[in-house]
Amino acid sequence: MTEKELMKEYASKNPGSRALWGSASDVIPGGITANVKFFAPFPLFMEKAHGACIYDADGHEYIDYVLSYGPLILGHGRREIICEMDRYISEHGTMLYGAPHAGESAFAQLLKRYYPSLEEIRYTNSGTEATLLAIRTAFAFTGKYKIAKFEGHYHGGYNEVLVSINPDVRKAGDARTPVGLRESAGISDEQMKNTVILPFNDLDAVTEILTANKDEIAGVILEPMFGGTIPATKEFMSGIRSLTEKLGILLIMDEVKTGFRVGMTGAQGYYGIRPDLTTLGKIIGAGLPVGVLGGRRDIMELAAPNGSDILDAGNRGASAAEILYHSGTYNGHPMILAMGKKTIDILEDELEPLISRTEYLKKELHRIFASHGVKILTPGAGAMFNICITEQEEILTYRDLMKCDFDLRKKLDYALLLNGIYNKPGNRFNLSTAHDRSIIDHTLEAFEKAWKRI
Repeated sequence: MTEKELMKEYASKNPGSRALWGSASDVIPGGITANVKFFAPFPLFMEKAHGACIYDADGHEYIDYVLSYGPLILGHGRREIICEMDRYISEHGTMLYGAPHAGESAFAQLLKRYYPSLEEIRYTNSGTEATLLAIRTAFAFTGKYKIAKFEGHYHGGYNEVLVSINPDVRKAGDARTPVGLRESAGISDEQMKNTVILPFNDLDAVTEILTANKDEIAGVILEPMFGGTIPATKEFMSGIRSLTEKLGILLIMDEVKTGFRVGMTGAQGYYGIRPDLTTLGKIIGAGLPVGVLGGRRDIMELAAPNGSDILDAGNRGASAAEILYHSGTYNGHPMILAMGKKTIDILEDELEPLISRTEYLKKELHRIFASHGVKILTPGAGAMFNICITEQEEILTYRDLMKCDFDLRKKLDYALLLNGIYNKPGNRFNLSTAHDRSIIDHTLEAFEKAWKRI
């Protein structure tokens, strides 16, 4: 089947989702509340989910490999999480105080057990907010106002980092000195000048760029495994840590995807690296909205209010300009932190077996693809990976990734949707503790059926 035929069959089998998308488009731009949720010709609209499975508006059942783009590592509706939510509300009588509570420091101490670099932390409501705060913190601490990020890496939806996430390599300049390209309307030329683009896994080139700009760059932010799956080499991570220390540039490790998914100690445990600042995301809240920025005490202490509150007229214990402003009613949400503790407790027992099942799935996928004469790579560590159809021996950079066969991958993804496997075409595969051996074996059967379709 051609891609056009697959998409036509997809559309014909999902009239409910098409109708809901049409109705939504009357009141929501593009019919979706986040651009990442769209895929052609229209996205599936979901109605319920349980365990490893999700159900759409037309009554189709799918094995879910999106898992809300990663945070649902315990699957949908995990019983212990639901019970913990009920227990918390019953015991405390509310889900939100809008005031400090003991759970904030208790959860911070728990995180510090797994991430010793988190000497102090602040809570946010998303990974995006955490990385935004990380960049502001780096500016405040260093007195410099440029940020360096890597080509292909994603850190959220705000101007400083909406640069060269999925750039056209024909316009992106030399691989060793990539040109920053806008990924959104609404980004000024001045903002573009303040974001420096680096080539991933090329320490010599990064050294040249950072050294030349060391007096202007406040921090380097990176996904240690870009896209959550393509890892930095250990030599590169060690080198970038030494280099940033030497140049007086802060190293910000964005672990929104990798935290508690590549292992209990995340990518920094995997690499044995202690960054200056770390961001974590929704995986620590059982899928509820939460994020974390943590790091060196001397850096994080910039946010201590010292008697100052810019919203409290007449009460100025210190100049507002001397304080790193960070606030939010939902920061440290007590019920979400309770869910986070329960999530981590469960992962202590169940993450390693999940990682073993993920490795089994990857091994069997290599076998299936090889049986059809197709070579793949499955980059990723822990409980997530990608499928890259390529003759390359390894993928180290965004430009390596762009050499993969996306057309065949897209056809296969649509065929998988027609065979009960839910993943946004081209997306990485996320697994949960609910993805047991029977679910994985059913997935492998669906891959065989999908190959027969295409």
